[in-house]
Amino acid sequence: MVMYMNKSDFFYHLPEELIAQTPMEPRDHSRLMEMDRKTGALCHGRFYDLPELLKPGDLLVVNNSRVLPARLYGMKKDTGAAMEFLLLKQCQPDVWEILVHPGRKAKPGAKFIFGEGLLEAEILDVVEEGNRICRFTYDKAHSDLYAVLDKIGEMPLPHYITHTLADKERYQTVYSKELGSAAAPTAGLHFTPELMARLEQKGVGIAYVTLHVGLGTFRPVKEEDITQHLMHTEHYVLPPETARRIHQTKASGGRVIAVGTTSCRTLESVAQAHGEIVPCSGDTSIFIYPGYEFKVLDGLITNFHLPESTLIMLVSAFAGYENTMNAYRTAVEERYRFYSFGDAMLIL
Repeated sequence: MVMYMNKSDFFYHLPEELIAQTPMEPRDHSRLMEMDRKTGALCHGRFYDLPELLKPGDLLVVNNSRVLPARLYGMKKDTGAAMEFLLLKQCQPDVWEILVHPGRKAKPGAKFIFGEGLLEAEILDVVEEGNRICRFTYDKAHSDLYAVLDKIGEMPLPHYITHTLADKERYQTVYSKELGSAAAPTAGLHFTPELMARLEQKGVGIAYVTLHVGLGTFRPVKEEDITQHLMHTEHYVLPPETARRIHQTKASGGRVIAVGTTSCRTLESVAQAHGEIVPCSGDTSIFIYPGYEFKVLDGLITNFHLPESTLIMLVSAFAGYENTMNAYRTAVEERYRFYSFGDAMLIL
């Protein structure tokens, strides 16, 4: 068995015009490539075809994390110099780890203003990779920091999306609930309430996990030997009801289908840590690449990912390397839309 462990094995050529800059309207009109992972056979349709492609008794596991409007534009309090903050992770109430630009202006003790004084920040420390720890202060007339962010924050769209997003909700799934992500779980962006109702009418269940997506999901793999890559850590929650439904689905012969790589990583992390699916929460830095033996997944819905990314490596582990790279070549030939606002693939 050939093992694909080099970063360059996961490269493919993508014309820039295939990178989707705007979300599809309506959401479920995105294209959907269906792959049989045993044979590699491909079919083409639309995302709204999903109920016809699944069976009664199947279970979709979706990530209900909600994206923070975590990008802030402001200025240094003493000089008025322009500054950009990106909130990454909460350390304590109103204390966050952040990315800053330009970093030279953000030394410990430096103070910044956002939203014409609605929000202020002081840098407390510099940590690994040049990230900062900062404390936010705001008028307590606002219930909490999230309320302030909702007013003045912008969605942290990936760098390859250069268009402005008119409606913040288009970078949220329709079932998003738990605030905490720095990026959207994008495979879920294709769902509409009507499509979810059709799935349930078909007898396809929907269960929820939470994994707060970190910006590390976009961190490039720098080492040619992918086994040397260190994954970022993300927080997850798997509720009791979801654990119950997964066990019930498996026992009755149904398929557990992860919607997105984040749901996949949550399920496989829990099974790896506990030997089975149990209700729990924790942090995961699981890195799934070819050779990994899946413990839970029977199917995967996912978007088309960046070349040489940990995400295309995960898909290759599940669908098979040759099948995956052939699917990507076909998607380019067929002019699919790629990345966060792009089209989707169903792998069964």
